[in-house]
Amino acid sequence: MSTTVAGDMPPAAQPSSGFLSKERIIAAPGFNRWLVPPAALAIHLCIGMAYGFSVFWLPLSKALGIKEALKCGPEVGFWQELFVTNCDWKVSTLGWMYTAFFVLLGCSAALWGGWLERAGPRKAGVVAAVCWCGGMLMSAVGVMQHQFWMLLLGSGVIGGIGLGLGYISPVSTLIKWFPDRRGMATGMAIMGFGGGAMIGSPLAAELMKTFATPTDVGVAQTFVVMALVYFVFMMGGALAYRVPATNWKPEGWTPPPAQTGNAMITQGHVHVKKVWGIPQFWLVWMVLCMNVSAGIGVIGMASPMLQEIFGGSLIGLSGDAAKFTALDKGQLTAIAGVAAGFAALISLFNIGGRFVWASLSDKLGRKMTYVVFFVLGAAMYASIPASAAAGSKLLFVGAVCVILSMYGGGFATVPAYLADLFGTQMVGAIHGRLLTAWATAGILGPVVVNYMRDYQLGLGLPREQVYNQTMYILVGMLAIGLVCNLLVRPIDKKHFMSDAELAEEKRLAHDKAAVAAQGGVGHAAAHVSNPVWVVLAWAAVGIPLAWGIYRTGLSVTKFFH
Repeated sequence: MSTTVAGDMPPAAQPSSGFLSKERIIAAPGFNRWLVPPAALAIHLCIGMAYGFSVFWLPLSKALGIKEALKCGPEVGFWQELFVTNCDWKVSTLGWMYTAFFVLLGCSAALWGGWLERAGPRKAGVVAAVCWCGGMLMSAVGVMQHQFWMLLLGSGVIGGIGLGLGYISPVSTLIKWFPDRRGMATGMAIMGFGGGAMIGSPLAAELMKTFATPTDVGVAQTFVVMALVYFVFMMGGALAYRVPATNWKPEGWTPPPAQTGNAMITQGHVHVKKVWGIPQFWLVWMVLCMNVSAGIGVIGMASPMLQEIFGGSLIGLSGDAAKFTALDKGQLTAIAGVAAGFAALISLFNIGGRFVWASLSDKLGRKMTYVVFFVLGAAMYASIPASAAAGSKLLFVGAVCVILSMYGGGFATVPAYLADLFGTQMVGAIHGRLLTAWATAGILGPVVVNYMRDYQLGLGLPREQVYNQTMYILVGMLAIGLVCNLLVRPIDKKHFMSDAELAEEKRLAHDKAAVAAQGGVGHAAAHVSNPVWVVLAWAAVGIPLAWGIYRTGLSVTKFFH
């Protein structure tokens, strides 16, 4: 995608290391920084399919029976299901792949974030592509052999490692390319992760329909095709990454002096190995964990919550006949279709919130943006029981949509928050460690919502009231997050790397001086990026994303009919 390639460098600037090395991707003067976000989006739109993997659960639960599941006997527990070949897997068993995705994402990002900073985004992107797509191919074999352990190891574990590396691969690079708009830059990439399922889910549904036969549900072939398509896009993104030269800054932009700039934006740099012992890291960890726990709890239950609270009123019924427990099978199917449109609507707010809130944080400041998340979010959660009791679908849906926009916004804003506090030198590695908060929230949020729902049902509460206490618990989580956010202060200077330590870290990270210093001004002029490449790069990611939004929009229309 770029006209800046290592082969065009003068002899003095030629790197001596391999094709995937960081030295190979140092941009020459004249490189257009707007070529970097599409590279990040190409990777994030592919790995974002992790959110849409539930589209495979129902077909996989009938992989042997095809029309009806061949149920396992009571003697077949989870461990037996890993290897069983004569009966179908339960949907609840398949859901463990989803858990593995996000636990492995957080763990791999934390473990290899430091390596990524030194190896560079190209190498990390290639490894992510091999893991994510290789995992899907292994899952395809697992479906053909009917071995669930292969799906769990393939997509869950190996794919989860690819998720972690792919997710954080562009963070540090984008922040360095856009020091003037850190929030917007990371928001663009992380928006892609939220939008990946919008493209992947309808694509998978179409492929399964195409490959399905009277004896095959078509999942294995779908895995193979998607793995190959994703590999092309992810490799394109990885190979298109460029990193800015040392001390590069946007033309016409001057960093604010330390004494007059925002006190929350540091001028120093913290080494990743020190962050475990810095209070601000743990405060931001709790900020992310509480925001995600509350949001992920709702995102997983939004569809059943809408159906159980409003029941037959979603299809025009009223009175006792509209109660969820009074509906017949046909009516339940009808409201499930409406709820699917609602799920599509909130996914649009999830992806939109990632870009809008992160961009807004450049104006408001990261700390104030999270204050808005927690205060406005608490008001929205607290309003849900009242809007449910009043039977107001509009207020209920509005509250959930705002909540989901801030759930996505929290993910997209936090990398810039970390760069402000800890500096940009190792922000990708620090972000990787912070993602352990996501792994924690991925367990905490759904557990709280699901178990509270079951507990309330056990007490005999009507279905339309079983979520009330849960909403107030989530308000409490946001209150904890708000307190932690308010306690965040600028980092003490004692935690910053000294000039010598920073110089050594830059050497290990292969940070290089500008090519112009070696090649001269005349050489720099030859590397101005062709605007056509920028247009093509954005089209390559923009067209699939627009198609995904269009398909999601079609689903949303079911909700408004």
